[in-house]
Amino acid sequence: MKLWISDCQTQTHRLVKINCDKHSDYAYLGDLDDVALREFLRTIEDKNIQKNVDLLKYYGYLNIFVISKV
Repeated sequence: MKLWISDCQTQTHRLVKINCDKHSDYAYLGDLDDVALREFLRTIEDKNIQKNVDLLKYYGYLNIFVISKV
């Protein structure tokens, strides 16, 4: 699946937006299969990997908000 990504990181949080359609402000992530997509999602967060893969396939986009522990 071809994916594009927008990744915004601050000291308090990280907002990762993944989309199956090309957007002008998104960077091309690559053509990832299910295994590579799961590995990428593990680098963002440790839980709900399968749920996030399913949501991305169904809706065509996925927004992940991660709060940084300071």
